[in-house]
Amino acid sequence: MMRAFVFPGQGAQTIGMGKALAEAYPASKAVFDEVNEALGENLSGMIWDGDIADLTLTQNAQPALMATSIAALRALEAEGVLVTDAAFVAGHSLGEYSALTAVGALSLADTARLLRIRGAAMQKAVPVGIGAMAALLGLDFATAKEVAEEAAQGQICQAANDNDPSQVVVSGNKEAVERAIEIAKARGAKRAILLPVSAPFHCALMEPAAQIMAQALADVEIKAPSVALISNVRAEATTSPSEIRDLLVAQVTGSVRWRESVEYMAGQGVTEVWEIGAGKALAGMIRRINKDVVCRAVGTPEDVLAAVESTK
Repeated sequence: MMRAFVFPGQGAQTIGMGKALAEAYPASKAVFDEVNEALGENLSGMIWDGDIADLTLTQNAQPALMATSIAALRALEAEGVLVTDAAFVAGHSLGEYSALTAVGALSLADTARLLRIRGAAMQKAVPVGIGAMAALLGLDFATAKEVAEEAAQGQICQAANDNDPSQVVVSGNKEAVERAIEIAKARGAKRAILLPVSAPFHCALMEPAAQIMAQALADVEIKAPSVALISNVRAEATTSPSEIRDLLVAQVTGSVRWRESVEYMAGQGVTEVWEIGAGKALAGMIRRINKDVVCRAVGTPEDVLAAVESTK
């Protein structure tokens, strides 16, 4: 059975995530300790005992979700399942950084600092209230892209996340996104709703953040990953450090091609996908993309043991 490991993006955060892993596995606790040290603050305290409003702030959620994912991976490793057992890794938006950390392309400390920079830059790129994102449910990607283009009317409105065959997220100027909602309903969308996000991610309005990330990534060592990464921007495999650097910059304003990424992995023979970290959102998307791919969420000690048992 060919397996892929995937890593969740923003929105999966919950208070208490990863705490049981840290209590059960010293290697998992060491992840949170190293992230705390890299950021110069007690992020794990916020994750485990803080306020969800603080944790949901982009600059906190991004390193927190990455730390939880790597903590889950370290628990798997402690039980004998290695990332190199996977044929591919992939991550949804910030999850791409988790994936690259998992396969040794980025160090844990560098990733924590990069995600703090990324989160703050994305938040500051567009003043609050100027941008928005909306989920269009029941439209395929081609139709959703047409809706976004029709709604733009001189503003920015782009298909930001191609999540699965029935869910596309559009992003851009708030007025344009609101127009997209009405156009989508007229085009037969089952639902079209504004998302509770703090900024319009993965669209051209994020260009200031892309420039900041280009500078930040220029100063960080990126090694060849031990397992090929399926990138958000291209939805195909890469192991080139220079290409990965460019793709991480392009990802800030580019679409997350998740549906195509899953189809690519399935086309390469992947039959099982493990979602490493908080939540089960990606597993749900993958089931809607390809019912033949077996999905498993690995985010607690119980999940870890069940996953390990499934390999025997």
